[in-house]
Amino acid sequence: MQPSRLPRPARATLWLFDLDDTLHHASPVIFGRMNRSMTEYVMRHVGLDEPQANALRREYWQRYGATLLGLMRRHGTDPAHFLAETHQFPDMAQIIDYDRRVRLLLKHLPGRKVLVSNAPRHYVDAVLASMRVTGHLHGIETIESMRFVPKPARSSLARLLRRHGAGNRGASRRHRVVMVEDNLDNLKSAKRLGLTTVWISRAAHKPAFVDFRFRSVLQLARQRFGRAAA
Repeated sequence: MQPSRLPRPARATLWLFDLDDTLHHASPVIFGRMNRSMTEYVMRHVGLDEPQANALRREYWQRYGATLLGLMRRHGTDPAHFLAETHQFPDMAQIIDYDRRVRLLLKHLPGRKVLVSNAPRHYVDAVLASMRVTGHLHGIETIESMRFVPKPARSSLARLLRRHGAGNRGASRRHRVVMVEDNLDNLKSAKRLGLTTVWISRAAHKPAFVDFRFRSVLQLARQRFGRAAA
């Protein structure tokens, strides 16, 4: 049975937070627009109709883990151009859907908080600025800093752990690293690296590699800190 509470975190705890559908609700508005932009990009730059573009994206997702990686490896696509074209949200402040209590969660949660997203930096900055949480983070990792090798690649996760002082220090340190995600593939990679895994999901099941499942990221605060993030 899943424990009702996470172990009380120490100030040495390193939290790795995903962004979309973890700290804010990206589905369906933001993800819907992003998905359309990616399909249109493939149509324009590869010369396909919409069904062909969608089929190619599915193939690249299955083979490489991301549309971008497939385009880079098979078509020589400039990643900066792709990311700029497919992540345009000038109206972010109007369309973003989030709970303001997330700010208090990040403010009061002991330890170091690092945002880890497969999205580009300009998009991540726009989301965080709209939520007014940038100042509560100790680091931001995006697809650029991951050298365009996105989660769930263990090589990228291991590299960012080293960057934030949590790599190559033995298992006794790894239990103080907690990854909070909505994506199971990313959590599976994190568990293989020895991290504690928290799945943000309304699903009824919990895979073995998930340590804790919460319906909302806000439950991190309610489980431990009472009114701190209420």
